Amino acid sequence: MRIIIPYLLAWVVSQPLQAQDAQPPLTRMLFVMDASNSMNAFWGNQPKITTARELLLNSLKELEGQPDLELALRLYGHQTPIAPGKQDCDDTRLEVPFSANSIPAMRSTLQSVRCLGTTPIARSLERAAGDFPPSTINDTRRIRNVIILITDGIEACDEDPCAVSRALQAKGIVLKPFVIGVGLDETQKFGLQCVGNYFDASTPELFEHVLKVVVTQALNSTTAQISLMTADGQPTETDVPVTLLDQRTGKVIEHLMHTMNERGIPDTLRMDPIYTYTVVAHTVPPSIREEVKVRPGVHTVIAVDAGTGLLNLKSGTGPGDGIPIQAIVRRSGEGSTLIAQEVGSTQRLRTGLYDLEVLTLPRLLIPNVRIEQGRTTDIVVPRSGVLNILPSTTGPAAIFQEREGRLEWVTDIDPNAIRAQFRLLPGEYEVIYRSRSARRTELTLRKEVTIESGRSATINF
Repeated sequence: MRIIIPYLLAWVVSQPLQAQDAQPPLTRMLFVMDASNSMNAFWGNQPKITTARELLLNSLKELEGQPDLELALRLYGHQTPIAPGKQDCDDTRLEVPFSANSIPAMRSTLQSVRCLGTTPIARSLERAAGDFPPSTINDTRRIRNVIILITDGIEACDEDPCAVSRALQAKGIVLKPFVIGVGLDETQKFGLQCVGNYFDASTPELFEHVLKVVVTQALNSTTAQISLMTADGQPTETDVPVTLLDQRTGKVIEHLMHTMNERGIPDTLRMDPIYTYTVVAHTVPPSIREEVKVRPGVHTVIAVDAGTGLLNLKSGTGPGDGIPIQAIVRRSGEGSTLIAQEVGSTQRLRTGLYDLEVLTLPRLLIPNVRIEQGRTTDIVVPRSGVLNILPSTTGPAAIFQEREGRLEWVTDIDPNAIRAQFRLLPGEYEVIYRSRSARRTELTLRKEVTIESGRSATINF
């Protein structure tokens, strides 16, 4: 018989500890244990079920009396003996429901279990999701629901544990698995990657160690600080929204405003070590760090490159006309818009080069604006002037700007308007117009005009 030694799956349903917890969370931990016929095979000097049972009973002994903890036990493969050509894929049952004093019943059940049948992993996981007491709108205490699956084989019922995982995630269940295997070939390892993080266990001692790691992570939060690093390597950036995401599912775990404490260092957070995080600091553009892991009982410093400077968009001298003007800000050489910043405002940006497109008429392009760490870059946008166009009759017209001996189209004029007004950047312009009643091209009229900041000009046709 091919031996596939146990793997564990830790599954968290809910959210991790908040930055400040008024009350410790209630942890509900469901052990889903393989009691299929293959658990009778020897691992080392005794059957796998004996080793797994002894390790789990030792874990229960350490958990006895633990506050804020409820335990339950589901077994599978223990009710229907396996027979040639037949297997019971419904052979899974919650043997000990959740309570604060369930360990004696779990101990008794584990000591008497007989390994008989097949390995319905997907169906067991699907039904295990319903073993937890339902939440109600009156629940004021945060609850952490954790599943630890112990099995010695892969799915035997032609079902897909990965699909079950995805379906349950869609219902708000967050999966954080740990997989331990011995003697798995590359194909089998690959097949487990969609279910969990894979660990190779060559001995029962290593299996015992990983079981303790999973239980510890399921029970405990740990401390961490998020250091937003300047371009010169100092953890002094702050006052930035930060989102912690479960990297596996993309679900938001925590959303907070980065803060320096009274000692002037990044404030300490409580984080749940059962997740692998993506940390997003909402600078412009975002500062992102992936594959962030924290360990129980070990303070973790999470450094994120997030150096910033300021972009100050200023209007030219003289009183404005009160009409807001925005500038599109892009990373230099990139097409996607980061923000639209209003002229007259200051925006914090990541250090680097940016291209600006000021939404004046005509558009004002300002390339390669450099933002430096901790400094303010001032960009002055010239004040517009006003051009009034008063045709004697309606007709098609357009405005062009003269640039280096060339005419560049700026805008068309409403052919039905008897009066038009435009705010234009300072410069030399030409307006062409033809009366609607004029049916010959040579009757087109052309007039040049100079636009000055804060002043108006009028063209009559």
